Amino acid sequence: MKYLVILFCAICAIGQAQTMNVHLKDGQTVRYGLSDIDYVDFSESESVADRTVLVYINGENSLNAYIDEELEEMMTGSRQIGDNNLLVYVDRAKSGELPWLGRIYQGELTDVVNLAEMGISNQDEYSTDPKVMEAVMRYAFENYPSKNNDYGLVLWGHASGWLLADSVAYTNAARQRAYGVDSGSNIKRDKGKWINIPTMAKILKKLPRLRFIFADCCNFQCLETAYELKDVAEFIIGSPAEIPGVGAPYDTVVPAMFEQNTFYSSILDRYAEQRAEGLEVPLSVICTAGMEKLAAATSQVLQTIVPAFNGAVPDMDGVIHYYYTYQYFDANDFVRKYAPIADYEQWKQAFNDVVVYRCMASEWMTNVRWDPYYSDFTVTEDRYGGVSMYVPQVSDYWTYANNIKKMGWYRAAGYPEVGW
Repeated sequence: MKYLVILFCAICAIGQAQTMNVHLKDGQTVRYGLSDIDYVDFSESESVADRTVLVYINGENSLNAYIDEELEEMMTGSRQIGDNNLLVYVDRAKSGELPWLGRIYQGELTDVVNLAEMGISNQDEYSTDPKVMEAVMRYAFENYPSKNNDYGLVLWGHASGWLLADSVAYTNAARQRAYGVDSGSNIKRDKGKWINIPTMAKILKKLPRLRFIFADCCNFQCLETAYELKDVAEFIIGSPAEIPGVGAPYDTVVPAMFEQNTFYSSILDRYAEQRAEGLEVPLSVICTAGMEKLAAATSQVLQTIVPAFNGAVPDMDGVIHYYYTYQYFDANDFVRKYAPIADYEQWKQAFNDVVVYRCMASEWMTNVRWDPYYSDFTVTEDRYGGVSMYVPQVSDYWTYANNIKKMGWYRAAGYPEVGW
């Protein structure tokens, strides 16, 4: 649901002139509005940080109204991260402005440089273009290296998990296409270009292996996506469901991102604190080191489960699901419902080695009314896995049943062997 709740925030933003300090190379400080940033060259890096985190804001879409508030929160949080590198790449719906990269340091935005000054392009390129994404990330990590080779990536924008389109595909199906979306015309709408997760994985394989990917976007946390990204990131943090348009509370999440060993649990805990404001979000952390073993365990348990369906699709009534068009069923709840107890317990061991931390939500904000689309299940601790997986359904669109075959998880988890 990060593509909703725009109007309210836009109204609240009217008349609130937010500003920030931008440090120039010659030592001068200029005060700019968050919507009127001037571009300057990177200054020489004085130190090498323990960790570098890049927040990739793909906001040239309906989420544009949230960007200024998110940057303010990040600046607040940056006061607690010492000399570590918090970088932000911003592509938003503003005519005449090229996407830009900057460092947020001790509460202020510094070293801002645009695509042209990075030597990438003189035009407002699609930030979902694989070449642009790779060039921006390479520039960021090379100019702000981590002495420990310790890097994190935050994906901010819209997403739809494993669902596919042609790479850098142009579509107005805002809820059905991977990660993005970039309108390409500086307008606040969700018709534009997206990037598929397999394509993103190819980009990230050319860069330093990431300590974590934190997906602050909808429906990202699924086994299909995690399997594609297992070789490029150690941990994947996100939600299997829709999330509120306001996303993460970065004033508290930013310090959590720079904790040495407890970062992933702290990110979830800080995110979950928004429950006090009525914003429940189901969240989890995936440790990708166990993905191959989980795929093998899933293949084994499916060979026990699927024959009992006698060629029919599983009855998923009552199983936790994370979207009203039923591509994202809770992996744990599905296996728990159909596998014999001994088989489930064996599979669950592999699952727990992958899903190492989770925060449950009994309900969450959605693009449709909870009732009737989500009222067929109850979320409990023993049922909630916090990660989704694809299970064939009669109502499947033809493209879903075929696109799943293009994901590595499809074969690794033994779907063809059971006729899926």
